[in-house]
Amino acid sequence: MPGVGARFELFVARRYLQAHRKEKVISIITVISIAGVAAGVMALIIGLAVTTGFRNTLQRNLLGAMANINVVEKEPMYGIENYRDMVAKLRKLPHVTAVAPALEFEVYIYGGPQPTGAALKGVDIDEELTISSSLGRLKSGSLDRLRDPHADPPGLLIGARMVEDTGMILNSRVRVVSPGGNLTIFGPRSSERPFKVSGIFETGFFDFDDKWTYTTIPAAQKTLGVGDVVNQIELNVDDLSRSSEIAKEVEKAVGPKYTTTTWQERNKQLLGALNMERIVTTITIGLIELVAALNIFITLVMMVMEKYRDIAVLMSMGARRSQIRRIFITQGVLIGVVGSGIGLVVGYTLSYFANRYRWITLPEAIYSMSFVPFEPRWVDAVWVPAAAILVSFLATLYPARKATMIAPAEVLRYE
Repeated sequence: MPGVGARFELFVARRYLQAHRKEKVISIITVISIAGVAAGVMALIIGLAVTTGFRNTLQRNLLGAMANINVVEKEPMYGIENYRDMVAKLRKLPHVTAVAPALEFEVYIYGGPQPTGAALKGVDIDEELTISSSLGRLKSGSLDRLRDPHADPPGLLIGARMVEDTGMILNSRVRVVSPGGNLTIFGPRSSERPFKVSGIFETGFFDFDDKWTYTTIPAAQKTLGVGDVVNQIELNVDDLSRSSEIAKEVEKAVGPKYTTTTWQERNKQLLGALNMERIVTTITIGLIELVAALNIFITLVMMVMEKYRDIAVLMSMGARRSQIRRIFITQGVLIGVVGSGIGLVVGYTLSYFANRYRWITLPEAIYSMSFVPFEPRWVDAVWVPAAAILVSFLATLYPARKATMIAPAEVLRYE
């Protein structure tokens, strides 16, 4: 019966893996093999959890601070003049969930002990709140001054890291200078406008908290010295994976003078680097599994040499060569299964506690986050141990074949 045969092979395989006085070396190598598989699975789970954590954290921060799709001029000239009509038109497109105009440009801000360069973004507060979560993450202050069209000076929101760098504080007056402001017969002349810091936001993404500032569109237009124009229209969509496809439909709607950029295109280098890091991590740590497979191979070869007489006895008692082969294959697979189980438990446990208690801190100015995020995926718990068990199985094929080549009569002749 097939079930009886399988139980027989499993019973013999387990007996062979157990320690005996005369086989301590084999037993030690078996333990090392299990430890090697466990170490490989654990390291791969942790490594993939780190790369997934970095990618997901950066993606959440990026999408929380920027739009999914931006409409801009193909050739930057005078800005988007009919932006109100365009916003109303884009709102009617399928899959578009939010639309907001914006005027974004580089400025210098003076007002604290240390002046700084920054990106000033003029927005419509209520519409921008549907696009970005930055304005909703105020650490202190409020949006009231930005909503007041008669505020003098107008309100300005700055990031928490900029406060640390420059010493500017809430309710302080600052001067915002646009290097490419008013256009004169002698060329562009810098323009300067006073603002009042009415709020401090903190997104958790260093680059935004350190370099971005927000004000109203009219205040930004006066600072830049332009008329009633914006230089981009931001859109959010209901399916991020289809951003590129939806962007093509948006381009058809806005006409030939304008083009679109998606969040993936604006962060192409960063996302590409994270993907490459994931591949390199998988390949590098996967070498540990090859070492473990080599240990399994050595263990089974030594087992075959040690068990020549036992194998001959089993074959003389009626055990088929296919059963002998399956005994040694089962041994290797058992090593892979046990090692994978240990590696999964240890890997997911360490990832959980490392992420919860933030064991590894990072310099935020370099990595845009204050700690290493660990986010293991459930799918990794499927393919990583499956790959480890497959490698363990492949390592058994030669020793198992070698075991079936034993001639019982030759081995037992002198017993």
